[in-house]
Amino acid sequence: MRKKRTIIAVVIPSYKVKEHILGVIEKIGPEVSQIYVVDDCCPVKSGDFVRDNCNDERVRIEYHQQNLGVGGAVMTGYRAAIENGADVIVKIDGDGQMDPALLPYFALPIIEGWADYTKGNRFYDLTHIGRMPKARLIGNAGLSFMTKISTGYWNVFDPTNGYTAISAQVASHLPLDKISQRYFFETDMLFRLNTLRAVVADVPMDAHYADEESNLKISKVLFEFSGKHASNLFKRIFYNYFLRDMTAATFELVIGGLLLLFGLAFGVSHWISAISSHIPTPLGTIMVAALPILIGLQLILSFLNYDVANTPSRPIGRLLPRTLDGQHAVMDAVEANDTPTSTTNPKAS
Repeated sequence: MRKKRTIIAVVIPSYKVKEHILGVIEKIGPEVSQIYVVDDCCPVKSGDFVRDNCNDERVRIEYHQQNLGVGGAVMTGYRAAIENGADVIVKIDGDGQMDPALLPYFALPIIEGWADYTKGNRFYDLTHIGRMPKARLIGNAGLSFMTKISTGYWNVFDPTNGYTAISAQVASHLPLDKISQRYFFETDMLFRLNTLRAVVADVPMDAHYADEESNLKISKVLFEFSGKHASNLFKRIFYNYFLRDMTAATFELVIGGLLLLFGLAFGVSHWISAISSHIPTPLGTIMVAALPILIGLQLILSFLNYDVANTPSRPIGRLLPRTLDGQHAVMDAVEANDTPTSTTNPKAS
């Protein structure tokens, strides 16, 4: 009996990418067994265009009756790949910015079992950063900082990078219907992965910027993302430090927060009183306000240090049973047949 062949699936969200998508599919290597083109109610009928002009038998077309956004398209691709027995699911955009030749580098950490999710990082090679438009460079730096805080993955950068790969076992445990369907979905994915304690690894890559136009405008989503980051931060802290487990860091956060709030409230109230009465505040009163603030800040910094060190480091993909929408499916760890899952000719679908 031979070990089961790793089945790699590729998901390509398709929305206004008619000019580039065939070139992307042609560059996908033979290591991939399944390709899912998800037509997200595309106004230029990208799905039909692929169906009529692509002879690659690995390609399957999925259609949306209404536009769900890039996140919704990816989730549809994930579901289809999981149902058809994929082991690793790689997401590549159809606009030609992502080089399919890099796909093995994204899949390898998952196949070898030292990561559950991989994502591209265009900031790794400093000599190539100059190719990125300055607006994207500054916006991505700001979003990366907020992402580190809200998701707990302090070791990753470039959160809006859509070149990703995930273990199908891990993907099957994600609440796919709750993940943000629009442009926040890459960051929301990281938040959901942290709740599973999945290991995330960055893969160095270089992006290509040609005549394609990005639909993501950093300046428009920065404030919108800020609110979502704050929401995910509070949920992550509650899940990891109060619901799932309680550690010394939990008490550092609670006591530090209470001391900081008390010191600020006490100090501000006496500062206002001193201004209105024109009577200097006694030194002892100032110390009563300052000491809780200093101690509270120290405890919160200790909590932050623990949180950074608590970044998931043990892959969980091989420990999880495969599920989809809460229903467990039977898995064979070893198979005698090394043939990949059957595919459908897109022209016959």
